[in-house]
Amino acid sequence: MTDKNVDEAKGRAKEAAGAATDDNGLKREGKADQARSSVKSAVDRAAETAKSLFGRKRK
Repeated sequence: MTDKNVDEAKGRAKEAAGAATDDNGLKREGKADQARSSVKSAVDRAAETAKSLFGRKRK
């Protein structure tokens, strides 16, 4: 699993555990982990786009 997939899975688990135990702090941590995963995905997509646009060698 990639780092962002680990964050997503960890976040879902924390959010579910927080919901099951009625622990709002744990639910918030889970949502934060999931948000971190989304940000990492967006950064990766932006980096790939930049590489494809600017990474070409000019003749």
